[in-house]
Amino acid sequence: MDTGPGRLGTPVNPERRRDRAGTAAPIAALVVLALVWGYNWVAIKVATEYVGPIDLSALRNGTAVVALFAALVVLRKPLRPTPLLPSVVLGLLQTTVFTLLQMTAVALGGAGRTAVLAYTMPFWVLLFAWPLLGERIRGLQWVAVGLAAIGLAFVLMPFDVHAGLAAKVLAIAGAVVWAASAVYLKWLRARYTVDLLALTAWQMLWGTIPLVALAALAAEPAPRVTLTFLAALGFIALPGTALAWLLWMFALSRLSAGIAGLASLATPVVGVLAAWMQLHEVPSATEWVGIACILGALGATGIVSVRAPAPAGGATRVA
Repeated sequence: MDTGPGRLGTPVNPERRRDRAGTAAPIAALVVLALVWGYNWVAIKVATEYVGPIDLSALRNGTAVVALFAALVVLRKPLRPTPLLPSVVLGLLQTTVFTLLQMTAVALGGAGRTAVLAYTMPFWVLLFAWPLLGERIRGLQWVAVGLAAIGLAFVLMPFDVHAGLAAKVLAIAGAVVWAASAVYLKWLRARYTVDLLALTAWQMLWGTIPLVALAALAAEPAPRVTLTFLAALGFIALPGTALAWLLWMFALSRLSAGIAGLASLATPVVGVLAAWMQLHEVPSATEWVGIACILGALGATGIVSVRAPAPAGGATRVA
């Protein structure tokens, strides 16, 4: 009889062991994602000094599309398109609209706190996932939600509603769109059997086409090409977009939308710390309180995700 490290002779539930093992990979993906996306805000701020936000959106996603399709070729995965209409809808939500709102909010706001508003996303995910996916908030999740809300409020203080209102509205709108795309991805994966790398590549292709067209129409000033710009663009496009969206979609396919969303709150914490180290934006006392609250929320979320059974990895295609 298999016994665990606890009480002698107590059998270990093999299903529970598999569930815990099943959550380890997506949690690791979210940790890497927080580091990458957190620093991405710094890289975006650096890059926008050399190029307009629309052109940067097109360059960022266009480079990521090339990298993702190259990965499909190198790994000898099929290049056939994923289900057309669902992939196009996901691409428009997750790539086109979210990227435009995110980049424009950063360019108009000019402050990290405005960009952090994008990370109200987890609360919108919880709101959408309850009626649409049946993911109810229970027990310790309420503690995580409360701590995260308090922490985010402290990070954003002082919050002047009238200062930079357009940027803040755009950032919150981006959060709503991102949350909608997360819920839509869960719906898509439940109905179609698709390779995750192929889905990431095709949805990004469909979402990048409107960005390239918009960049051509906007005719922003040509980018000032320097080594700093190229380094920032390389980070934003490759780990910050191609790898990051693949990690996000992987984690979202293995965890509930609510848990994955709450775990993403590590990103603004990393962003604030990265801006402190590289851009010398010293966190205020209220920001440190906010960071502590968000870390507490992440701890509660981690406990919930370890206790919860992992969703089935495969999805059944509906005819």
